[in-house]
Amino acid sequence: MWADDAALDAAGRRLDEWESSLAERAARAKTLSARMQELTGTAHNNDRTVEVTVECSGLLIGLRLDERIRQQPAARTAQQILETTRAARTDLLRQVRELTVEFLGDDASAKAIIESYRSRLAGDEGSSDADR
Repeated sequence: MWADDAALDAAGRRLDEWESSLAERAARAKTLSARMQELTGTAHNNDRTVEVTVECSGLLIGLRLDERIRQQPAARTAQQILETTRAARTDLLRQVRELTVEFLGDDASAKAIIESYRSRLAGDEGSSDADR
């Protein structure tokens, strides 16, 4: 099957290189996964009366309301919290995108990871954390 030993050696080297690149990519993916778990997104509204922090899956983990919030109707406060939560998720997605490209480059698997986060975070809009 092999014309000569040189061709066989070259094929063996290519297989070794391929195996090595797969192992390296798997290590980068594992590190990426661990780093993603640590990400949080944070945003505040224009007058800084509402600040929201979300964890890596987009769930609300921090909410800071300035005392000035008491001077407005509760419905307005609720709307500000929802809008700021969406902005915090946008911040989270930006970080996911940057980290993924840093670790995996701009290939199909990186794009799939980013799209997965984007659809999950966008899919959360309109539902409350209490519903999950």
